[in-house]
Amino acid sequence: MFWLMHADSAPAPFEADLNDKRAALGYVSEAFAEGCLDGLDGDCMAQAALFAAFQELVMTYGEEATASYAEGFPDRIRGGAFTTALQH
Repeated sequence: MFWLMHADSAPAPFEADLNDKRAALGYVSEAFAEGCLDGLDGDCMAQAALFAAFQELVMTYGEEATASYAEGFPDRIRGGAFTTALQH
């Protein structure tokens, strides 16, 4: 995960304490799993989580800063920053 691995880089508006990020990921993962266990589709949970995340970032940092932050996602996604399964 990009934001976990690059916590030692220069501070950015979106970087919080690494331990806080790990704890937050645990809470989000638990909520995601609970929703899936209740029968919600994983894609539905992912879309809702993204919406909630971007809504919070916009409220905290504003639309322009959040849009700038999101511009890096395509390269990070293609680079495997969010891939957890082993690839052949």
